[in-house]
Amino acid sequence: MTPQKTLSPREMQLLEVLRQFGGHARNAEIAEFLDVSDETVRRAVKSLSKMGVVARGHGGVRLLETRQQTGFFQRFSEFTKEKSKIAKAVAKAVPDGATVFLDVGSTTAIGAEELRVRHNLTVVTNSTKVAHELVEHNGNRVFLLGGEMRKDELGAFGFVAEAQARRYSYDVALLSADALNSKYGFLYENPVEAELASVVLERTSLALVAMVHQKFETAGRHQGFDPSQIGRLVTDVAPGKKLAAKLERWQIDVEVAE
Repeated sequence: MTPQKTLSPREMQLLEVLRQFGGHARNAEIAEFLDVSDETVRRAVKSLSKMGVVARGHGGVRLLETRQQTGFFQRFSEFTKEKSKIAKAVAKAVPDGATVFLDVGSTTAIGAEELRVRHNLTVVTNSTKVAHELVEHNGNRVFLLGGEMRKDELGAFGFVAEAQARRYSYDVALLSADALNSKYGFLYENPVEAELASVVLERTSLALVAMVHQKFETAGRHQGFDPSQIGRLVTDVAPGKKLAAKLERWQIDVEVAE
């Protein structure tokens, strides 16, 4: 499947409104809520419909399920040996006293466990599991981003999370993605995950993606950030020739965890 473009701020607003309205609303209701014209709403709805994010009909719009993957705890229990190796390698990139962002990925959550040996970290995260793992431990300060909570991720997303993420400057960002494709780069099933990652990357000195090799050359609905913004990919198996060549072109270092 060809990934869709990153959502515009207006499209993100419309999705937020749909969630607040329980997944369905009339165009006129959305226009009134956002204080914009009906035509503005129609254009945004048309664009989102082409992406497969919403369905149009009879002057209204319905939010479609965009994430077709298992819940957090099931993902957490998959490929545990590989994720544990990756998490140990990722944690080595975070020194004591660093300001670090961790997202809601299951490998990232295991990485948070490995970071318990560090001291005096400033941890910014949208993951409740990461926050619980590191809060008030070894002098850490933990800041949990607000926003709309997602049960399947145990984390928060949306405008509030993004606005709060912009308040920090990160020494290291530990990120995840749903897929890595040699043609399109890092891909996501959920557009709000891609958007939050993009916000964090604008303020990060060193960005790492932690990813099991099973995600290589797979597909996702939404194209994420510019791959060249990533400094290092930490994985468990070296990428194939085609993907390795693209990673080199994107100037992404590859670390195979042992």
